[in-house]
Amino acid sequence: MPEPVTATPYDGASAFPDTEPGALPLAGPVQVGVTALLAAGPLAGLAVALWLAWGRGVGLADLAILAVAYVITGLGVTVGYHRLFTHGSFRAAPALRVALAIAASMSFEGTPISWVATHRRHHAFSDRPGDPHSPFRYGTSVTGMSRGLLHAHIGWMFLRGDAAPADRYAPDLLADRSMRIVSRAFPAITAASLAIPFGVGWALTGDLRGALLALLWGGLVRIALLQHVTWSVNSLCHVLGRRPFSARRFDRAANFWPLALPSFGESWHNYHHSDPTSARHGAGRGEVDISAGVIALFERLGWVWDVRWPSRQRIEARRRTPGSGTGPGAAPRRLPLDCAPPEPSRESAAATAVH
Repeated sequence: MPEPVTATPYDGASAFPDTEPGALPLAGPVQVGVTALLAAGPLAGLAVALWLAWGRGVGLADLAILAVAYVITGLGVTVGYHRLFTHGSFRAAPALRVALAIAASMSFEGTPISWVATHRRHHAFSDRPGDPHSPFRYGTSVTGMSRGLLHAHIGWMFLRGDAAPADRYAPDLLADRSMRIVSRAFPAITAASLAIPFGVGWALTGDLRGALLALLWGGLVRIALLQHVTWSVNSLCHVLGRRPFSARRFDRAANFWPLALPSFGESWHNYHHSDPTSARHGAGRGEVDISAGVIALFERLGWVWDVRWPSRQRIEARRRTPGSGTGPGAAPRRLPLDCAPPEPSRESAAATAVH
């Protein structure tokens, strides 16, 4: 009889076991083609927009459309997809849940169900084998990190067999009829996110050129910027920045301040991985967290409740002690009993279970 296969323990520095040739092949041609189109199309639009703006400038109306569309869809991702649906950081009125899911779908980053399932798997295996987009996938050598950063930023979307099954990672969203409807409507919603700036441009200028420029800036440029900011949280925020808070073993999530404003506070990634259900990611002085400010506004309006704001005691309990660290030899995080997350609500039970 053949010898039983014994799994090699992960040491925090070696390449993941599934990086052997052929272990995780490319996805099917249809998925690869669609992914390539969704990634390359907005980048091509950004290149065209920069070429048109060179020496000619860009209209204030186009920049305004870009800014408004970026804020709406970006907050849909950070407040909706991430803090509400993935981590259950607060509870929201049904109408707001749907509005946030639609706004996030307009970012071209996937359906609510697929986005949440993937992100929950990321937290379950952060920077360890099983993480769908860790920059440490190919090891910590210069070559390995170069490949890993590309993988974490965009390459992981082209692989087959590394998906997060929704029935395991997002059963609560599968059971939510409104989220199933929004997910099925994803193609129509993304088309609408391009049609709306086109229509606004036409209404403002009354001609096709103005409509196309609005589509370019409020559609393709906005999608390209938001996509790469989101993907940079996956890649750069696990390699660059400070780690003042303790996290799970091998988890290298870091606070990377240059992305704080364009990511609406998501780049305070170290505290987020230390306390995933917290509604606030910017836990330090001067750490601007626009998403947390929006949640606070919604709370004042009565649209959200049961918000998991971290107390000062909770934040301080998660600070790293001298000699702790998050490198290969770091011990698993152990928190005081009074810092255990509160009992999860029905919507967030699956999210907190993977932490």
